[in-house]
Amino acid sequence: MYERLLDRRTFLKSSAVAAVGAASPYLWTSSQTRAASKNDRPVVAAIGMGRRGTDIGKQAAAFGDMAACCDVDRQHAETFAANFQGRCRIYGDYRKLLDRQDIEAVTIAAPDHWHAAIAIAALKAGKDVYCEKPLALTIAEGKRICEVAKRSGRVFQVGTQQRSEFDNKFLKAVALVRSGRLGKNLKATCTASDDTPQGGPFANTDPPPHLDWDFWLGQAPKVSYCPQRCHYTFRWWQEYGGGKMTDWGAHTVDTGMWALGLDRTGPIEIEGTGDFPHIPNGYNTARTFNCTLKFANGSTLCVKSSPINQGCLIEGENGRIFVNRNRLSGKPLEELTAHEREWLEQEALKFYKGKQPGSHMRNFFECIKDRSEPQSDVFTNHRSVSACHLSNIAMRLGRKLRWDPEKEDFIGDAEASAMVSRPRREGYPLES
Repeated sequence: MYERLLDRRTFLKSSAVAAVGAASPYLWTSSQTRAASKNDRPVVAAIGMGRRGTDIGKQAAAFGDMAACCDVDRQHAETFAANFQGRCRIYGDYRKLLDRQDIEAVTIAAPDHWHAAIAIAALKAGKDVYCEKPLALTIAEGKRICEVAKRSGRVFQVGTQQRSEFDNKFLKAVALVRSGRLGKNLKATCTASDDTPQGGPFANTDPPPHLDWDFWLGQAPKVSYCPQRCHYTFRWWQEYGGGKMTDWGAHTVDTGMWALGLDRTGPIEIEGTGDFPHIPNGYNTARTFNCTLKFANGSTLCVKSSPINQGCLIEGENGRIFVNRNRLSGKPLEELTAHEREWLEQEALKFYKGKQPGSHMRNFFECIKDRSEPQSDVFTNHRSVSACHLSNIAMRLGRKLRWDPEKEDFIGDAEASAMVSRPRREGYPLES
């Protein structure tokens, strides 16, 4: 049942990937024209079946009927599909999967450089989308996703689970900061572990027969295969990801901007330093980093690597708190009375958009049913991951940059503006 990809020549001639500017192969599909679910469980599919993709695919299968999966690595897809006793059809090309009218929602956990193309195609095909973080490879891709999501009206949840899970620690932190308990002149320090793998130069070899290497590369430059470039370790290559800055920054920066009430805007100034290895055919994302982002309201956000305490420290003139997946601590919390603790529990729920926290995937499916905005919506997530991309750009250029959060472009710096997007390999245009 594996739907083999077209060969490269046929692929380029296919109407499904016409040249830039040609009509899209996906027609806008409304909820009225889609086939309705036969029961209370939507028909779902999973795209990108590596370790994380398998995990969220199984989570989705608890709330919907898993009908299909897709991966350019046939072994990954077959392993996942084996959990569903023949009910999950395997595809090697996500476009063929999206052509199915019965599928109502998809999970996306392909490598970062594929998120935008797949997510936009899914939205235009009328599917609701759960996409793993980081949302996109570039700021321009994130903007495009937001534009299509807004036009389509589909539900779009981003996989920043800290907004839903971990015993409401993050919700309570946000509620406390937003209440004014820490005072004004706020600063968030968002840390990611400094254990980025190091390595290279790596030996090239032939790709395994079960992997379509050219399609895995997609928009990225065409290079020879080496195992370290794909699957989990794609994160440590600038061609396909953003290193720990976007891999974990997508979580901690999101928390910081959310708590400071800045998750629908962006900074006005960015500067920082990073240690980028320069090894031919080796990992090339920043191993360590320290960046500062200043916002128009006077708040500051720092994002840096650290050997300890991966999480978010939020400080104000009246105290500070720290939050990560293991703890929520700080004197302002210790000083709360029993009555104030009860208040905080209730106040935290106000930041969960009218639903009960506990499961990020459950929230996605609840929003599919009532067509409400999910907890980690695409618009705020675009802003938080953009802050990570801005930090990477500032580090690579090695100078202070000014940013217009309304236009989402650099001010007076053509070289920096050129890095808001990236060239795409011929045959892999981004739909709009």
